Amino acid sequence: MQILKTSILAATIFFFVSCSKDNDREPVPSTPTDDCAVSGAAVSGQTIPGQYIVTYKNAEGRSAGTGLRKKRVLEDNLIPTSAIMAEFEGSSSGFVASLNSDQLVRLKKDPLIEMVEQDRVIALNTCFKVVAPTLVTWNVNKVGYGNGIGKTAWVVDTGIDFDHPDLTVDAQRSRSFVTDVPSADDENGHGTHVAGIIGAKNNSFGVLGVASGATLVSIRVLNAEGKGTLSSIVQALAYISVNAKAGDVVNMSLGEEIASPTLDLHVQNTASKGILFALAAGNDGKEANLFSPGRTNGENIFTVSAVDSLDNFASFSNYGNDVVDYAAPGVRILSTYKDGQYARMSGTSMAAPHVAGLLLLNGRNLHFSTTAKNDPDGIPDRIVSK
Repeated sequence: MQILKTSILAATIFFFVSCSKDNDREPVPSTPTDDCAVSGAAVSGQTIPGQYIVTYKNAEGRSAGTGLRKKRVLEDNLIPTSAIMAEFEGSSSGFVASLNSDQLVRLKKDPLIEMVEQDRVIALNTCFKVVAPTLVTWNVNKVGYGNGIGKTAWVVDTGIDFDHPDLTVDAQRSRSFVTDVPSADDENGHGTHVAGIIGAKNNSFGVLGVASGATLVSIRVLNAEGKGTLSSIVQALAYISVNAKAGDVVNMSLGEEIASPTLDLHVQNTASKGILFALAAGNDGKEANLFSPGRTNGENIFTVSAVDSLDNFASFSNYGNDVVDYAAPGVRILSTYKDGQYARMSGTSMAAPHVAGLLLLNGRNLHFSTTAKNDPDGIPDRIVSK
């Protein structure tokens, strides 16, 4: 569990110096039961027959020994090179392969292999309402905001709208890990919504992000329908571990419908390089320690539950102080959306990027102003603030 140094702040409203966006004067948003939240699609968690993610033990990333290790593993376990579907090299290295039962048994006994896990579908159903922008929204006012220019957030999601006028997207470093989808542009909307919460620009229109003007790198792992695979996320994390630097932030507003030791390992190994993670706790209304990557603990890893505008714990949010570090606004959140639009969405998917923005501004030195009401585990989560 993250060991946090926190300070209780007085009832202070944080104003961004020379901010040109007006404060939101709308009535307090409705309670969680009035709005649906982003949820896992029916196919999420389904195993992919014969397809496995293989992670090397004590992987050293891009080294001369990687090729020799692969050759030895394939030869010893009677796996043809044609079975390899994808390879990844980073803080953890390995490959995705089509394997039969005999090869699987041999691999699990191989001393060079850390773990083998069957690949699965990861998918989400987005629930949204396209609306007009409201400049400085209640949620950003609540947690605080600042200048994020020059700082980088890696958004592992459905992509980001490259042409959205309210976002600064680094198309050069952006990548798609969705099979047969080369573009990291967003065709779903979920990833663009997350990106806006983190870093929407400080200008005269749209909305304001927590770390306004931050550089946003689109790491696309889900297609237009919000569907992807566990192996795509693992490959994405390997890419981030090589290309991100210490102090960068990764937002993962997605996850498995079950626990995944492979996904947990790759998050932890990437975070060990000083890269900070904001993870959604999940929207199942259950203990967060049942789901990956939300259950992942580590020095640079922050799992986030959701509250509404009145600090009530969101009815859909997963919970549990063994893995949850903070709560943040996640009900009826207004942010950027695909095709240059703006929309409201609910979920811990929306809570996590508030923490991602504050991690960009403050590093691991996060604070809280108050605590969540009606937290199901009986120990109120701390609501993050600047």
